[in-house]
Amino acid sequence: MELPMSPNYSCEWMPFAERHYAKTFAKKYKNSWLETRDNIDEVCKRIDRMLDFDRADLIYSVGYHKLVKLDFAVAGTHISPKKSGNRCLLFVDEERRHVQILMAYSKNDISPPNETVKWKRIIKTEYRDIAGIFPL
Repeated sequence: MELPMSPNYSCEWMPFAERHYAKTFAKKYKNSWLETRDNIDEVCKRIDRMLDFDRADLIYSVGYHKLVKLDFAVAGTHISPKKSGNRCLLFVDEERRHVQILMAYSKNDISPPNETVKWKRIIKTEYRDIAGIFPL
C-alpha cells in the first residue's frame, strides 16, 4: 500500500542565505531570530496555501518551479510583515514539494534605488541553475 504524500513542503536554508543577510538578523535580534526562522520555515512548509491567500508574492512560475517573495516580521517586533521591509526569496519545486530559502534580507540591506535589480543580480551570481529557469 502506498502512503499518501505529505501535504507540507520540505524546507531548507541555502548556505548563501545563512552566510549573508540572515547572519545580520541573528546578530541584531538574537533569540527572536530563532523564533522568526522557525516561523519562516513553517510558512514555507505551507507555501502553496500562502500563495493561494496572497500571503506570499509569486514573482515567476515556469513549469513546476516558482520564484516567490515572502514578507516577514521579526518575532516580538509587533510590526506587520509588509511594513517591516523584511523579505525572503524562495525557490519552490512543486514536483519535489521542496522550498529553498535563497535569501532573507531587509530592504536596508539591499538599499535603494532598485531592490529588485539587486536581488536579481544576486540570484544570477549565486544561484546560476535557478537563474537559468526564470527570465531574470
